[in-house]
Amino acid sequence: MSRQVVRSSKFRHVFGQPAKADQCYEDVRVSQTTWDSGFCAVNPKFVALICEASGGGAFLVLPLSKTGRVDKNAPMVCGHTAPVLDIAWCPHNDNVIASGSEDCTVMVWEIPDGGLTLPLREPVVTLEGHTKRVGIVAWHPTAQNVLLSAGCDNVILVWDVGTGAAVLTLGSDVHPDTIYSVDWSRDGALICTSCRDKRVRIIEPRKGTIVAEKDRPHEGTRPVRAVFVSDGKILTTGFSRMSERQVALWDTKHLEEPLSLQELDTSSGVLLPFFDPDTNIVYLCGKGDSSIRYFEITSEAPFLHYLSMFSSKESQRGMGYMPKRGLEVNKCEIARFYKLHERRCEPIAMTVPRKSDLFQEDLYPPTAGPDAALTAEEWLGGRDAGPLLISLKDGYVPPKSRELRVNRGLDTGRRRTTPEASGCHIPAGGGDEEAPGHGAGATEALGYAGGDSPGQVEDQQRGRWHLTPSTPTPQAAGVDKKIIIKWL
Repeated sequence: MSRQVVRSSKFRHVFGQPAKADQCYEDVRVSQTTWDSGFCAVNPKFVALICEASGGGAFLVLPLSKTGRVDKNAPMVCGHTAPVLDIAWCPHNDNVIASGSEDCTVMVWEIPDGGLTLPLREPVVTLEGHTKRVGIVAWHPTAQNVLLSAGCDNVILVWDVGTGAAVLTLGSDVHPDTIYSVDWSRDGALICTSCRDKRVRIIEPRKGTIVAEKDRPHEGTRPVRAVFVSDGKILTTGFSRMSERQVALWDTKHLEEPLSLQELDTSSGVLLPFFDPDTNIVYLCGKGDSSIRYFEITSEAPFLHYLSMFSSKESQRGMGYMPKRGLEVNKCEIARFYKLHERRCEPIAMTVPRKSDLFQEDLYPPTAGPDAALTAEEWLGGRDAGPLLISLKDGYVPPKSRELRVNRGLDTGRRRTTPEASGCHIPAGGGDEEAPGHGAGATEALGYAGGDSPGQVEDQQRGRWHLTPSTPTPQAAGVDKKIIIKWL
């Protein structure tokens, strides 16, 4: 008589715990737009939700602590002229968020600590280059100010946000049809894409070369999603020929056959994968579902192990995923999701049951911190680096608003940031002034013309603005300077 051996795993008993009603965000009007993105982005400071808005696109940004009923007149980020399709927080600055919209633009916004007090209509930078709606925005995981966008023009653009310029382009010769998903590798050296032409591609974006590709990883016609996981593998979600939802694990060096392929159910919603590199757990959330499935990835066959499923009564319209540094380690929380209902956002904590209240080192290895490992110039020059790791043993306290660099030479009239737009108090008589770095003569107005010292600070009665050149630069005509915008 054979005895079945149960695989040992410290994550076998992970369970989901929804927040109590007073810890949810109530009375928010979640977007009704049909698009397969999460519609929610979170970090240790803020939760952002794409909302319904008349006359354009908007999303709501709330401090994490501002739970309960949201005022119907709460200020929103509302600079787009068409619905917002995707949002993403910068991993190196918890006050900076990017948005992609049906108006064909990408906008980068700075949110002051404490949240907005007035509607935010003017972005720090507007990135224009797509000819059709922009459905995907994704920050580089380790290089500062590098942002990727993908549009329905079948083009991927990589931007240096510090200059507002598109520094890399992957045109329609790489993706001949609609791009369904884009994901960076952990060190940002490669991207993984899925496309309507039924191919998954591994691409080196700086060279524009396809490193590997797989035709029809799933036989069905519905959209496929793909993400990088550990040890050079990718995970895909899709549909079988009989419209059954599937999840598959692939070795990027041998894409002929999957390492593991599992069929799940016959629902129609696209499964959104969220991977945690610290625990090697992948969570699958489907729009229209009322459940979250989670699997553990190991280095030995069968490689992909089903753990459990969190279920609730109401279906989800979107989902946000908290970075590891935003979790409560004293409660053994290993993941937290922000589930969007029709009029509500509900946090769901995924917890490993432990008897001790002490820090559990096996659950929390060093994780990606908020500091960038590379500059944009270093990454574009060919350097790669993994994330700079931090320990969560003593908890993580988000720093006050970090520096956001914008180029003084970017004088196109598309970039403007004002205290009014950022929800800050405008000093008397200051409402008609040009924003720093915007419009002709901005350099002279701030006192940087002539022989002023690059380290000189100029207030110019600008209220709460404080501007300082980021690095000494030669005082020569035509040399662009950079400034640092700080919220004091």
